[in-house]
Amino acid sequence: MSFSIVELEPDNGHVLNNVAEDVFDYAIDPDLLETYLSQSTHKMFIAVIDDIVVGQVRGIIHFQPDEPAHLYIDNLGVAPTAKRQGIASALFNALIEWGQHNECKGYWVATECDNDEGNGFYESLGLTPQQMYFYEGEN
Repeated sequence: MSFSIVELEPDNGHVLNNVAEDVFDYAIDPDLLETYLSQSTHKMFIAVIDDIVVGQVRGIIHFQPDEPAHLYIDNLGVAPTAKRQGIASALFNALIEWGQHNECKGYWVATECDNDEGNGFYESLGLTPQQMYFYEGEN
């Protein structure tokens, strides 16, 4: 089955009204989506098969005062029914190209240590895993 990659913009976010299961972690909130898509340093690409969103990738450009901008790959998801078709790679590459176009000199992604599928995917792209601690808090 063939798929298409679509760059989301403020005027086409409505395509997320028809999303396959397990593409996103949570339900899409229209207000949060509008805010996300209005940020010039945020980008989302989706994969579509037969008018159904079967994959997504999100990234954020991080600007620093002491080094060039880098692209943080924030989230990547593909519906279980659409895996092993090259969708994740196509989404990843679209986001990397967007980062390059926006003068990002590198990129990084984080995933859980026990995410065997994700870790295998990123290693298959030639990325090198780095050990680190991840801390989070709530406001």
